[in-house]
Amino acid sequence: MNSRILKPLLAASLALNLGFAVAVAYRHLGTAAPAHDAVLADRLGLSPVQREAWDALEQPFLRDLARNWADIHAQRDALLDAIFADAPDRGRVAALRERIAGLQDEQQQRVVAQLLAEQALLDAGQRAALKSLLVREYGDPAAEIRRLHGAGR
Repeated sequence: MNSRILKPLLAASLALNLGFAVAVAYRHLGTAAPAHDAVLADRLGLSPVQREAWDALEQPFLRDLARNWADIHAQRDALLDAIFADAPDRGRVAALRERIAGLQDEQQQRVVAQLLAEQALLDAGQRAALKSLLVREYGDPAAEIRRLHGAGR
């Protein structure tokens, strides 16, 4: 595959695969920033029992997510180095791309598992509110890539 095709496909793949995880990670930043967490908990109207269970789910998830993000960023940096080398090694580029795809898949599995665990804690109204928040704020993860590439000008 030539680099004219590879670069946009890589960017789109990264944007789409990470968009969902970014939405959830952003939502979970509240554990690191209590004010944001309180706002989300308030918006969802969590009961004290729900809040305790919610908080217990957050810590392991956030640790795993942070580790996974660090791995993805390291691999992405290596991929960019490989792509923009004076003589790109297409085998190395492919291997790094596959590694990133695997890490993204692991991350998506974590995010889905977390959302399933959280939805089990929420009542129907709270689930609808959380879903609406995620859709409204992160419904178009490819928008940033289009903006960076000047699409729509």
